[in-house]
Amino acid sequence: MLDTDQLRSFLAIVDTGSFTRAAERVHKTQSAVSMHIRRLEERLGCQLFAKHGRGVRLSIDGEKLVDYARRMLQIEASALS
Repeated sequence: MLDTDQLRSFLAIVDTGSFTRAAERVHKTQSAVSMHIRRLEERLGCQLFAKHGRGVRLSIDGEKLVDYARRMLQIEASALS
């Protein structure tokens, strides 16, 4: 199973387009968010983002993960409510 904190960081980057803004959204430091993504990429064996100008964009593998990550967090929220 994937770590939900890592998935939250991943989706925050997807939604904001930047590691810095994602860190603000999830109330973590930028280095913590970067570590989440590095560990998630290691676990999955693929790169999730590519640098794009001053921000980042999803890789093909990252695009595949978005819907799964959203579903996982919805399931977690349902289980906890």
